[in-house]
Amino acid sequence: MEKVSGIHAVREALDSGRPLDHIVIARGRHGDRLEPIISRARERGVPVRFEDRAQLDRLAGSQQHQGVVALAAAKRTLSLEDILAAAKSDNAAPGLLVLLDGIEDPHNLGAVLRSALAAGANAVVLPERRAAGLGETVARASAGALEHLPVARVVNIARTLEELKEAGYWIVGLDERAEKDFTEVDLTGPIALVLGGEGKGLHDLVRKRCDFLVSIPTTGPVRSLNVSVAAGIILFETVRQRRAKNR
Repeated sequence: MEKVSGIHAVREALDSGRPLDHIVIARGRHGDRLEPIISRARERGVPVRFEDRAQLDRLAGSQQHQGVVALAAAKRTLSLEDILAAAKSDNAAPGLLVLLDGIEDPHNLGAVLRSALAAGANAVVLPERRAAGLGETVARASAGALEHLPVARVVNIARTLEELKEAGYWIVGLDERAEKDFTEVDLTGPIALVLGGEGKGLHDLVRKRCDFLVSIPTTGPVRSLNVSVAAGIILFETVRQRRAKNR
């Protein structure tokens, strides 16, 4: 991902409205020099992370970063409120959201975005941490889907699920250990599909907040599917059910 280093350069990137994935600030004392950047980032909804100075040195490729590095994004993210408002205004179909609980591989994220757009999802929701950034690798892997599909960043996926329930969504988590088959759940209403990260699956707090946990039956010695493949399967089961209901 393209990086912007230094107080003045990062402040200009924020003020210009440039899409930023997140900002990394060195831990420790900085006086008041970085407070305007932190405040402006919060106003724009850009995540701020605090890391050791050695991590910033590696990230910036030098020690001349003044304690702050911003990573550019290929797309500006929205808030959950923006996503819900847009989904509510679309009366063509019940809402369909995809929440990704910790997908860190940009190729997987891009592939999920591509499937979500093709299946008619309203948006994809990502956590601020433990998630791949929306850089050029994701844009290429999505085959253009990133340009057309809204993406939201949230601080906490588990808390976001509670907000979605209040907004009328049913939460369906994909978990390979679940006993219920993914075809046995009604996906025709407002649905939020939740998929876990590579190798780890859903976090415990996220799993507990799902209304339904479902799995995709597999055979053979390798029982788990790549997350982007699993996303495509359950997304198009949603499409199938909704089309069948409309007929």
